[in-house]
Amino acid sequence: MPSTSPLPTLKIDRIAHGGDGIGTDADGRVVFVRGAVPGDTVLAHVTQAKKRWARAELDEIVSVSDLRVPHACPAAAAGAGCCDYSHIDPAAQLGLKLEVLAGQLRSLAKGSTVFDGTVFAPGIQSAIETIGLQPHQGWRTRVRLGVDAEGRAGVRRARSNDVVASEQCTQPVEGLLDGLVGEQRFTPGSEVVAVRDSEAARHVVEIARSPRGRRAESVTTVKGGSGEVVEHLESPAGHHAFRFPATAFWQAHKAAPQHYADVIREWGAANYSRETAWDLYGGVGAFVPAIHAATGGSRIHTVDSSAAATSETQDALAGMSVEVHQRRVEGAVDKLEAPGLVVLDPPRAGAGETVVSAVAAASPERVIHIGCDPATLARDLAAWGRGGYAVSRMMLVDAFPATHHFETLVLLEPRAPKR
Repeated sequence: MPSTSPLPTLKIDRIAHGGDGIGTDADGRVVFVRGAVPGDTVLAHVTQAKKRWARAELDEIVSVSDLRVPHACPAAAAGAGCCDYSHIDPAAQLGLKLEVLAGQLRSLAKGSTVFDGTVFAPGIQSAIETIGLQPHQGWRTRVRLGVDAEGRAGVRRARSNDVVASEQCTQPVEGLLDGLVGEQRFTPGSEVVAVRDSEAARHVVEIARSPRGRRAESVTTVKGGSGEVVEHLESPAGHHAFRFPATAFWQAHKAAPQHYADVIREWGAANYSRETAWDLYGGVGAFVPAIHAATGGSRIHTVDSSAAATSETQDALAGMSVEVHQRRVEGAVDKLEAPGLVVLDPPRAGAGETVVSAVAAASPERVIHIGCDPATLARDLAAWGRGGYAVSRMMLVDAFPATHHFETLVLLEPRAPKR
């Protein structure tokens, strides 16, 4: 089939991970249509054709879905890849994400022993807890912008390196982007990181653009604020103020860090036979107070390869027995004391078979795995099953409203007592 072949009228009946609408053509081939919404009937043309599936661009909406609303984000309406759910009714977004997660689990972890003997036996979707973090707009406390050839900053276009510098996205908290998008000039080809921290200070730094899949942390120029952010969390031990460079990782939604910490404290609470815990991909140590509380004061090893996150000891962790390891997780876990509790929050690529197998070999009594991509999470869960673990609880957290992204928290426990 030619790469720009028109399709007959197509009914969209579900949504894909990534936000494309999915329909099935007359030949039984699955078609992914960018910009389509479940319930739409559309005309589209094929841009990529395979034997069993195709990708298509939307030409016309013949019949409009009840889920479709006017774009809530001006930048997305102008073609930016920021809010790819902004044309979908906010009340329907969490349900669509649940369908995506369940579909990825069925497809990629199908038959895995990770679901044996758990509440997931009757049906995955009905057993997943869900929560949508509020607010739905103005929730993002940190943003990374591209800079075009004229030095203008903005969100990148969907599936492109081009920059939309004419409109602001609705994700950032109030005032975060003021004067930055399309107004102030930066070094062409660079990137701009803007952060509004817990003390309402705005920090704007310019960095060199990093290769795809790599996170740049070295600041070229501080354009506003001090460049060192302060973020606050609460735990039973009291108030914790974390200080770190603006380029270091911290959860984007203003409510996410505290929510995740609270879940870790609840799910991780147990009488452990070991007095050691692991915090893998731990960043600045945001989850350490929650792990400390859950385990009754265990010695905690927190591991992360980021120099920006781990180069300085956090005063926020004073009074806790913590050892910080600045190295890659896969090179550290086989050198640590055996843990009772393990918390891991890997990047979008997932932890992977090597890390999961190594952690499972240490026989932790509980594991809390946080996944930000449903496909890589499903593959990681299948690996946990091979390592002798089963899912006890799972929670989908919509921490990225108006986008196709979400986070999933999973509690895993050994299927049988380890000898």
